[in-house]
Amino acid sequence: MRRSHLLVVPALALALLAPAAGVEAVSPPAAPAGAAPSAPAARADWTPRPEQYRQTVTRRDLRIPMDDGVVLRGDLILPVGRNGRPVTRGLPTIVTITAYNKTVLGAGAGAVLAGADPRYLVKRGYAQLTVDARGTGSSEGVWGAFSAREAKDAAAVVAWAHRQPWSNGRVGMTGASYMGITQIFAAARHPAGLRAIFPQVPAADVYRDVVASGGQLDVGFIPLWMGLVTATGLVPPAFGLGEPASGLRTLLDHLRTAVTFTVPLLTGAVLGRDPVYDGPFYRVRSPITVIDKVRVPTFLVGGEHDLFQRGTPLLFERLRRNGVPTRMIWGPWDHLQGSSGEEVPGAGYGTLAELQLRWFDRYVRGRRDPALLRDIKPLTYFEQGSGRWVRTGRWIGRDLHPVTFRLSGTSSVGGRAGALTRGRAKAGRSTVPPIPVTGLCTRSASQWTAGIPRMVLRDLPCFEDNRLNDLGGVVFQTRPLKRRLRIQGPINAHLYASSRTGDGMLSVAVEDVGPNGKVTRLTGGWQVLSLRALTRKRSRYLHGRLIQPYHPFTRASKKAVPRGKVVPVDVEVFPTGAVIRRGHRLRLSVQAFDVPHLLPSLPDALGQLGPTTLHVSRKHPSVVTLPVR
Repeated sequence: MRRSHLLVVPALALALLAPAAGVEAVSPPAAPAGAAPSAPAARADWTPRPEQYRQTVTRRDLRIPMDDGVVLRGDLILPVGRNGRPVTRGLPTIVTITAYNKTVLGAGAGAVLAGADPRYLVKRGYAQLTVDARGTGSSEGVWGAFSAREAKDAAAVVAWAHRQPWSNGRVGMTGASYMGITQIFAAARHPAGLRAIFPQVPAADVYRDVVASGGQLDVGFIPLWMGLVTATGLVPPAFGLGEPASGLRTLLDHLRTAVTFTVPLLTGAVLGRDPVYDGPFYRVRSPITVIDKVRVPTFLVGGEHDLFQRGTPLLFERLRRNGVPTRMIWGPWDHLQGSSGEEVPGAGYGTLAELQLRWFDRYVRGRRDPALLRDIKPLTYFEQGSGRWVRTGRWIGRDLHPVTFRLSGTSSVGGRAGALTRGRAKAGRSTVPPIPVTGLCTRSASQWTAGIPRMVLRDLPCFEDNRLNDLGGVVFQTRPLKRRLRIQGPINAHLYASSRTGDGMLSVAVEDVGPNGKVTRLTGGWQVLSLRALTRKRSRYLHGRLIQPYHPFTRASKKAVPRGKVVPVDVEVFPTGAVIRRGHRLRLSVQAFDVPHLLPSLPDALGQLGPTTLHVSRKHPSVVTLPVR
């Protein structure tokens, strides 16, 4: 286990206890399908500059006052000059705002949730300011998780750093996950001094990305995450001995968080109240609602098996559309891997720290680097199935076209497969049984618990081979392909279904079946039948064919399936970059559960326990549509 993974385990335990035109493919040495290749060396035409300083010093728990009187606390890392004293003037400053307690998780020392070690930049002439968000860690106030107040705080922290005597007024931001999302909210407010950001694994639409993918509650990650923030907030702040009144006030504020925010939110979700449905609460907290206001250069790192697999590419597209200098590396990583950035060198541009140095030297320090945007392509993604990195200019470009496969015939539990065909489909009916353990030992299970199971049980076969799990549902697959099929982007499964209970969920996986029978899960999608309403104006089409459906997921849009009626259901399958090689099969697997990822709220639980029937006929043409290069 890597050092950074070891650093995060105690904190998590604490929480629980409390090629086409414009496309360049870079082929690495031979690697197993779906696995990251060995890392190539950094590009020869750019070399990171050496350290200016050999040592650093940290000033802890600086007071950062907000306009409402609440005091946030930050740790400041400064370089130490040859005279043995801290350098205290004229430094470009990097800001990271965390909810995970900068002291407990060691964010100031570069633990897994903080990405690269910030001292790499500090030793090259930067200052690093790491701040606990309101209501977390050592900061006063009540936590509000991406609230408008928190976004205002983030911009205020940047502006505060811009004014400090140790700063030259130029500011950048770094951090993963929560820290990445906070960067976007801060940048959207245009604080004085902010010149560039570097978000790793950020969300776009928190409801669809992670809270309730497909309309069912994420019970694998969300309670773990909220528990982590709440528990680390109850650790007595270190400054409390010197400032007992402030320390006590901070602890009391954090206790209020559990009573006024965390517990009511989780309870409301379980009981089927407003937190189950999309609405103003989630829109305020979704970076996609403010991304058009972001104007500073942005470097994104995302993961194909990340919690925000769906959202990070959407942010990339919007920034590119708006003309913002933007780059994205999208690798074969879960949330912890994408947060640590340890495998970023596989993309061929150097380490995460080196990329941050080059980005901030250009856009924060203002150093000339005319080759930067030529050397690093707008989009670099890992292609599952080939083990290579693809460099291209757009996420959904003109070189893509939709390919539709029809479901054909009948599939049954236990291994009888239906067909996927581009020819004429045979009529059939397939029953998807409600087996509430499907998904339990899969790549999906690890993905939606942030990668913790894979980190602990790295060699568990079911994380790599989905064939056992597929026996608990129905599958449709092609014959062995005569030519490769290269997929890039989101996928739509348009399925006709009926339900005896009026509800149910379709858990869909797109998979690669090798000649030896190994089933590799490439990506997945989910859809609750009663929340199937489609907003066409917000859905995405490629040459007239739907590839990314948009469902409102509001209480008003909820409508049970009439008994005996067959209804169309569009399942948004999250984006991927993959190739199905010659001799392999493309498979669509459909099940009724995906545990421990998703579960219904209590009022909806009974509706999920009946079988769902998939229909295939001329009247009910169930299909899957993929964007293909």
